[in-house]
Amino acid sequence: MGAGPRPTPPPQAGEGDHASASPPKRQFKREKRDVHGWVLLDKPVGMTSTHAVSVIKRLFSAKRAGHAGTLDPLASGMLPIALGEATKTVPFVMDGRKLYRFTVRWGEERDTDDSEGRIVSTNDARPSAAAIRAQLPAFTGTIMQVPPRYSAIKVEGERAYDLARDGEAVELEAREVTIDRLELAETPDADQAVFEAECGKGTYVRSLARDLGRRLGCGGHVCALRRCSVGPFGKETMISLAHLEAVCHRAAAGEASLADALMPVETALDDIPALAVSGPDAARLQRGQAVLLRGRDAPNLGGSVHVTVQGRLIALAEVDRGEIVPRRVFNLAGLVGRASFKKG
Repeated sequence: MGAGPRPTPPPQAGEGDHASASPPKRQFKREKRDVHGWVLLDKPVGMTSTHAVSVIKRLFSAKRAGHAGTLDPLASGMLPIALGEATKTVPFVMDGRKLYRFTVRWGEERDTDDSEGRIVSTNDARPSAAAIRAQLPAFTGTIMQVPPRYSAIKVEGERAYDLARDGEAVELEAREVTIDRLELAETPDADQAVFEAECGKGTYVRSLARDLGRRLGCGGHVCALRRCSVGPFGKETMISLAHLEAVCHRAAAGEASLADALMPVETALDDIPALAVSGPDAARLQRGQAVLLRGRDAPNLGGSVHVTVQGRLIALAEVDRGEIVPRRVFNLAGLVGRASFKKG
């Protein structure tokens, strides 16, 4: 057992008794601000996605924040964090394709399907590169996949990982997922293989490693995982936590702008057609009112659009029977991300 809490020592007088009479320092609460945009964090290994969001929210003193797709603590790489009005576009990013580079260690299957778990079986067999490549077509396209027992999926209102940690048997149903590309990148040694996968929403790389190991008859688990891109956000836009902290410190000193570390809200909507409207129509849309679709592009538009006025995003809308019907309205007053990230 560890030691209990230590008793608080009595206050020590300084040079003269007056030292203990000095007033305590006041604690100032940092004022929250309206900050809008995307932070494309290169999440380090060991940090949870929830902790990453809280760190970014504190650095920017932002009122609202959320992320577009959890990364396990073991994983590193692209974690898109939405601030302010960007949180309204999170579903569009989560629905985008994701690119992963990951390493599978053969010969051990673990209960978490990654290296943080308990070993449940071992095997001395090791697959050749040719044998691995021969199995990849079975994991490409639209397939059925059983999520890991240790996942955030809810089972009768409880998270699967909470039930698994409590020792309960967790049986998750197979789900349909899409894997557009799965390639063997390299085999550094007989025990490991490095893969690249491009896949859709809901795909678990840990399940992919587990099922591939079972198919090859040797067992396997993920020992390294990096997400390289999510939807419209590529690896060239990622920013490390250390660099982000440096930008924020320089901004506090008036030597940089926090906007330099943000991507604009509308970056998440690159795959959705843009529609410019007049000032009066923009005002009506922001009040939640539908407006008539006008102009030469009217016959060619349908479905979802993002609406702008003078280049400023004001709404997500649906074009329906000649009308623009607002679904999400944006209020982008405050700090708005610039079009590109500038490294200081």
